[in-house]
Amino acid sequence: MEERTAEQLAQDYSAMGDSIALITDIIAGDSMADEEAADRQDCVDRNVQHLELMKDKDDWGSESMTATDSAISAGNGYTAS
Repeated sequence: MEERTAEQLAQDYSAMGDSIALITDIIAGDSMADEEAADRQDCVDRNVQHLELMKDKDDWGSESMTATDSAISAGNGYTAS
């Protein structure tokens, strides 16, 4: 695997934050509330997968993964209705 630059790491970490926010907002009903349940579920599932893939990278250094772990757990437990 090609080593990421500091800029790439920062961009990837920022994108993870976007996924965390979206998962949190959908679960709270603050985002996509007017969308079909299947669309909300698909969005949460895709973003959880993104977080899982990114978290598995081994070059994060000292970045905290606490919010990532929480969002993965919440997303995996989410069932849109």
